[in-house]
Amino acid sequence: MQSQDKETMIHLESDYNNGAHEAVLRHLMETNSEPSQSYGDDAFSEHARMLIRGACHTHNAQIWFLAGGTQTNATIIDCLLQPYEGVLCADTAHINVHESGAVEFTGHKVIALPSHEGKLDVADVKAWLKAYYADDTAEHMVRPGMVYITFPTELGTLYTKVELEELRDTCKQYDLLLYVDGARLAYGLAASKDVTLPLLAQMADVFYIGGTKCGALCGEAVVFPRGDAPAHMLSRIKQHGALLAKSRVVGVQFEALFTTYGTEPLYMEIGRNAVALAMRLRRIFVEKKGYRPYIDSPTNQQFYVIPNEDLECLRQSIGFEVWCPVDEHHTACRFVTSWATTEKDLDEILKD
Repeated sequence: MQSQDKETMIHLESDYNNGAHEAVLRHLMETNSEPSQSYGDDAFSEHARMLIRGACHTHNAQIWFLAGGTQTNATIIDCLLQPYEGVLCADTAHINVHESGAVEFTGHKVIALPSHEGKLDVADVKAWLKAYYADDTAEHMVRPGMVYITFPTELGTLYTKVELEELRDTCKQYDLLLYVDGARLAYGLAASKDVTLPLLAQMADVFYIGGTKCGALCGEAVVFPRGDAPAHMLSRIKQHGALLAKSRVVGVQFEALFTTYGTEPLYMEIGRNAVALAMRLRRIFVEKKGYRPYIDSPTNQQFYVIPNEDLECLRQSIGFEVWCPVDEHHTACRFVTSWATTEKDLDEILKD
């Protein structure tokens, strides 16, 4: 896909194809020579936990730092479900499509329901659960134990406060856990009109704050907002290969991400800037070029229907991901802004 020298390309393939935000790197360098305890029992990680608790308004929350998103999903789902339980999700969900069967490798079935622009519809969840419990052979089937959603979704769409409340209430009604994958949480919060970090902490039984796709080199912060994590989480995380011996590497990064620079934590600033640039990219593609959105995403993931004859020309200067064919003459493509995208990048796109 990259037909030009990398130095001249504008890379919008994903939000994790660069290193890390300079403030994160600077903090890693500043703390590099300071000795610390291992496996998350260090002062940097503890300070990061304090900052995250404050941002979530959940001062009893338990927080664990894991290596990456796939490890986090496989670990948390396996730790919270019984061996005979499965997890409900949209058929476009990351755990169903892009994690090589990691959750099912741990022994838990992923139960995929229809996706509505990337989202789970509470009516579909209720209908499935009603049918399951009405089945006389239910005891011979995989029992539902959790509902999994992403915020934002794989298509860049967002759940509203009302939709989250409906999912939470349905989960309570059927004694299910609600787990929110926040791999791109910074961008979702920046684009949402009514979902905040404290609200998410109220709605979810467990969620994670993505670092890898939001300015960190690696790492995710798992939050149990009510402080009810399963026993021996450290052992469980290590058993799943998701625990770094130098866990401070993740703790230091989240310490930087949740430190306030100016008027807001860096994490929120990263999300806000990337979304603003994504909206500018939309104006360039829609108003200047006449491309139509494949889906109406308000976040940093933007999808456009590109005429096939334009693809090779675009590839000369922009790195992007071919998503799927739309028809014989058009292809849906994804363009992703991040902490590393600049106004200069978009100036170059506009000029080209």
